[in-house]
Amino acid sequence: MAVVLKSSQEIEKMRRAGRVVREVLELVRGLAKPGASTLDLENAAEMRMKELGAKAAFKGYHGFPAVLCTSINSEVVHGIPSAKRVLKEGDIVSIDCGAIVDGYYGDAAITVPVGEKIDPKTDRLLKVTEQSLQAGIAAVKPGATLGDIGAAVQSVVEAEGFSVVRDFVGHGIGSNMHEDPQVPNFGEAGRGMKLRAGMVIAIEPMVNAGKPEVRVLRDGWTAVTDDGSMSAHFEHTVAVTDTGSRILTD
Repeated sequence: MAVVLKSSQEIEKMRRAGRVVREVLELVRGLAKPGASTLDLENAAEMRMKELGAKAAFKGYHGFPAVLCTSINSEVVHGIPSAKRVLKEGDIVSIDCGAIVDGYYGDAAITVPVGEKIDPKTDRLLKVTEQSLQAGIAAVKPGATLGDIGAAVQSVVEAEGFSVVRDFVGHGIGSNMHEDPQVPNFGEAGRGMKLRAGMVIAIEPMVNAGKPEVRVLRDGWTAVTDDGSMSAHFEHTVAVTDTGSRILTD
């Protein structure tokens, strides 16, 4: 694997991109209400990205048509915003966003409950997925391994009876959207590549309420749970520092 270590100046550029991503995500979080379409979220995100002077990382990437990925309920990742996809009370919507500033990328995702009447198990799925992301980030430090991250995520998820998606994983990130290494959300502590200061990775647990298997719909992008269960997705871009980790997308 050709892992590219980043300088402090490069990490600062990624931090600026990360701030754009966070601002866009917080904007669309507030818009994810019953009656809104995922295209409404997309249009607001695109406008804000332009106002902030950043370039959308996803739009045009391998042909993806949008600024955001918006994935509802049993959709895991890579859902395409559409005027036909109208959010309803009790839905959840995963929103993934990437931005480019000065040639460097930031990438993060949140899953948002729509309305006030969320099924208790679904609400727990969101909380556990976010907790698993925090556990993965807490495992980041020089000398730790990719397996430490995956094991930390997996242990939190499976202790609650949920499952980690295997078909999609986190990734290195920098002047490219996807760089080495891959960052699985499962694994064995102590195994895999060792982390070094200057590495920057996107940690992104995708967690299903049911079984881990997924399939991709005919649009060629949208991945859904094979058993129709709910799915949640949280992500941060994280730099490995001399003393631990630094979240670039908070």
